[in-house]
Amino acid sequence: MSEIDRIADVYRTYRETAAKQALWDEGNPGNQAILRERHSKTHKVLHSNGFLPLNGKKILEVGCGTGKTLAGLIELGAEPENLFGVDLLPERIEEARSRYSNFHFECGNAENLNFPNASFDLILFFTVFSSILDGDMTRNVAAEAQRVLKPSGAILWFDFRFNNPRNPNVRGIRKKDIKILFPKLRMHLYTITLLPPLARRLGRSVTFVYPILSTIPFLRTHYLGLLIKAEP
Repeated sequence: MSEIDRIADVYRTYRETAAKQALWDEGNPGNQAILRERHSKTHKVLHSNGFLPLNGKKILEVGCGTGKTLAGLIELGAEPENLFGVDLLPERIEEARSRYSNFHFECGNAENLNFPNASFDLILFFTVFSSILDGDMTRNVAAEAQRVLKPSGAILWFDFRFNNPRNPNVRGIRKKDIKILFPKLRMHLYTITLLPPLARRLGRSVTFVYPILSTIPFLRTHYLGLLIKAEP
């Protein structure tokens, strides 16, 4: 099985498995807290590095799924005609197109992006690299992202920093790994996200307990931040 086939198979299994879907239930207070924190920190990191508002900026999400993350950028000023998404799974692209008909979606492999050099101001990678276990594919995707990123543009990064002992289909991406993949980009990364299995068990206490527990460094499971491309 190729790495592309393996990834597609894993994500189809996630989608068809009730237990997996239950983990990501949007009604779970812990999952809601995780998303609130991610949205808040995304706004903060974009603002502090001069990327807000997003109006006039051309944006690509690699591994866009059904387009929900891209759609969330509208409230930050992004314009539908400037939003592009790429995903391996045709069924996810079909659903994305039906939900957001004024965005631009393509089914494809991010090792070969169908865009000219220096096309985008912002490229999103949300839990993408942790899903790629093949080193060659990882390097190819990183190289393509840097090719289509404009000078002074940025990669918006959100991904696991630890391995998940319960899921062999993902791997944590450390800061030094990111630096190797993107040696010419300037990193602004922060640790966020309370350990999800713990957050999901907090129930009604999440409003008070999540902010306290998330101050403990080793309980924060993800990096969020920007990788900024220098001017030529």
